[in-house]
Amino acid sequence: MAAMPNETDTHGADRIQAFAADYDRIASEIRRVIVGHERVIDDVLTCLFGGGHVLLEGVPGLGKTLLVRTLAEVLDLSFQRIQFTPDLMPADITGTNVVVTDDTGGKSFRFEPGPIFAHLVLADEINRATPKTQSAVLEAMQERTVSTGRETRPLPAPFLVLATQNPIEMEGTYPLPEAQLDRFLFKVRLEISSAPELVAILDRTTGAETPRVSRVADGARILAMRETVRAVTAAEHVKEYIARLVLAMHPETPEGPEAVRRYVRYGPSPRGAQALLLGAKVLALRDGRANVAFDDVAAVTVPALRHRILLSFEALADGVAPEEILEQVLASVPRSA
Repeated sequence: MAAMPNETDTHGADRIQAFAADYDRIASEIRRVIVGHERVIDDVLTCLFGGGHVLLEGVPGLGKTLLVRTLAEVLDLSFQRIQFTPDLMPADITGTNVVVTDDTGGKSFRFEPGPIFAHLVLADEINRATPKTQSAVLEAMQERTVSTGRETRPLPAPFLVLATQNPIEMEGTYPLPEAQLDRFLFKVRLEISSAPELVAILDRTTGAETPRVSRVADGARILAMRETVRAVTAAEHVKEYIARLVLAMHPETPEGPEAVRRYVRYGPSPRGAQALLLGAKVLALRDGRANVAFDDVAAVTVPALRHRILLSFEALADGVAPEEILEQVLASVPRSA
């Protein structure tokens, strides 16, 4: 892949401007349907263009399904929603071989693809399925393929899983292990809407007309935008800052604040550093820049790392949230060595 030209290069500047313009068009179309949740929309689009998956956490009724469905319509991509339940089996997701009879009466096997074979997959309440079924989805997320029998089948490109989980209803659930949570680029939390936003939701959803969106990009354009993200350069001092941030979240290292040593059992893996850099690259392009800034890294630290630190029992007893620890780390780690 060719490196991103610097901003004085005409072709490089054109690519940056085209990315920022397409990003704004996509976000604007989504906001014609989705009221509020500005940061959520940006975080989901950051995962889309960064090539990673997103875990959405929020109580039912906040518009998670509508957000994913609207994104599919704006991008002219295929969409599937999978409702996870305890009796859901891996074959219900990946597909299975079925016996078919031809015109002569002969029988053969034919593969029937499951709902995972879509560009955008909403894994609704993923923590309600058994670990075996969860693993089938997470394997597809990691490998971008599905193995059935002796064959391995590629999934459509682009491929994005948006998994949801309910934070307040834990009975009958199977929480995702930390190693599986690590495969999500971002964990995004949806909060309840404000009073003006609720009024706007009522206006849009209970009237005679419902908002409609236009298709402003397709799969090929999304893949091209992903290549542009990968081509963005990051200076050594920015990458060193990312490394210091990640190391500061490990209790056994001296770089972190007291809160980390007291409340954190395990810190982020190298995937956390990758998520920081990819997210920061998207933010840079969104702002029309060809280089990553410290502020880009800081802006994505919470969604990229909140699910990658394992808290101690003391943190749970004291009511300390991962976001509080991350804010302390951001405040304590210097941006220059």
